Amino acid sequence: MARQQSTPEQQSVRVLKVGERVRHMLSEILARQQVHDDTLSAHSVSVTEVRMTPDLRNATVYVKPLLGADEEAVVKALRQNTAFFQKEVAKRLGLKFAAKLQFKPDESFDEADRIERLLSDPRVLRDLDNE
Repeated sequence: MARQQSTPEQQSVRVLKVGERVRHMLSEILARQQVHDDTLSAHSVSVTEVRMTPDLRNATVYVKPLLGADEEAVVKALRQNTAFFQKEVAKRLGLKFAAKLQFKPDESFDEADRIERLLSDPRVLRDLDNE
C-alpha cells in the first residue's frame, strides 16, 4: 500500500506536538527528581520549550532554573545526564528513533527584561508620549 503524503502544515503540527510531549516528559522527570544528580535535586528546573527538527531526530531543550540561580551548573548537570534523559524520553514516547537532546539555557526571559528596561527608559517614554 502506498504511503500517504503529509502536507507541510500537518508535518509541522506533528513536530510541535512531539516537541510539547517531550517538554512535558522532561518536566515530569525533573519535577519527580528521577535523575540522581545532586545539582538537579537542589534546583527546580523549568523546561520552557523543546524545538524538534522536522525529522524528529534532534531536539533543542531550553531550560531555566527557578529564579535563574546557578544556571550554568544546572545546564552542565543536564548535559552530563543527557543519556538518561534520551533513554527515558525514547521509552515513553515510542517513536522509531530516539531524539538526541541538546540542553541550552533559555535566554528569552533576559531578552524580555532588556526590552522592558528599554521601554521604561525616560527618553523612550518621552518619544512615546509625543505620539
